[in-house]
Amino acid sequence: MSADLTFTQSVSSTNTTFMRPSSFYMSGLYNVPHAKYYYVFLCFVYAVTVLGNLFIMGTIYLARSLHTAKYIAVFNLALSDLCGSSALIPKLLDMFLFENQYISYEACLANMFFVYVFMTMQSLTLLAMAYDRLIAICFPLRYHAIVTKPAMTLIIGVMWILSLSVIALMVALVTRLSFCRSTTINSYYCDHGPVYSLACNDYSMNSIIGSVLTAALLYIPLILIALSYVCIGLALQKISHGAERIKAIKTCTSHVILVVMFYLPIICVYTTALTTYIDSNVAIINTALTQTIPPMLNPIIYTLKTEEVLQSVKRGFNNRLKDELATLKK
Repeated sequence: MSADLTFTQSVSSTNTTFMRPSSFYMSGLYNVPHAKYYYVFLCFVYAVTVLGNLFIMGTIYLARSLHTAKYIAVFNLALSDLCGSSALIPKLLDMFLFENQYISYEACLANMFFVYVFMTMQSLTLLAMAYDRLIAICFPLRYHAIVTKPAMTLIIGVMWILSLSVIALMVALVTRLSFCRSTTINSYYCDHGPVYSLACNDYSMNSIIGSVLTAALLYIPLILIALSYVCIGLALQKISHGAERIKAIKTCTSHVILVVMFYLPIICVYTTALTTYIDSNVAIINTALTQTIPPMLNPIIYTLKTEEVLQSVKRGFNNRLKDELATLKK
């Protein structure tokens, strides 16, 4: 099943006619019984993601003790998680839960842009957080001089500019493609690969930039994070007191869990797709879960595993309780 190929035509200097469909059709899960229960589950995931990330962002904003360089990065991760899930899940539910599987050409490109921008920011923010931990453990005496709030704000700002620029370039290259055959996207959102592979003119440039950006924005940050933890491990070997070593390890626990949850599923899905055939339904379910579950769990892990956040939450709760008791006494 494909969208009607009503299109606008434009003639380039080489007299090549480009065809742009008015809309694409999202195939989603095919012939899967009780698929609607899966989409209802994603509704629950989205609700928890929104509440959790708003909670962690609100806690960081209200607690003065968390107004540090480290928590600028944590705040940015929560923002990226919230926006990334909002770019993906509501549209997914609209298409498949309410059977509205057509998406206009312009909306498809916008969907692609926002999903990839926030996924890129999640990856780069985890790298910034690894840098924070590296300096904190390997250079503890210079930490507050190196990792300052202005420095972390600059790092995050550069990451946003980089993400917006490279993803805008990737999406812009899609506009040079002509779609004269099927307009059915074998995915649950406007995924870059499934979209450009539908083109009937040369899409080698799209394939190259897709591979380059995957390496630059996914694999390279993961390698750098792994190297930072090698350095951290060597630094911890030099700490003579066991209690201090355990305390230092605890400060990294939350970040390590976030890194594993974000990168491991995505790397597994991408690597498996390159080496063997995966049923489209299995690929869609796996990819959807890898993009939606980590943003839901990140704020929960940071709240439960980070002593500073827990203490801030407790202080906020106690202050609120004192205010209410004072009001009742009046």
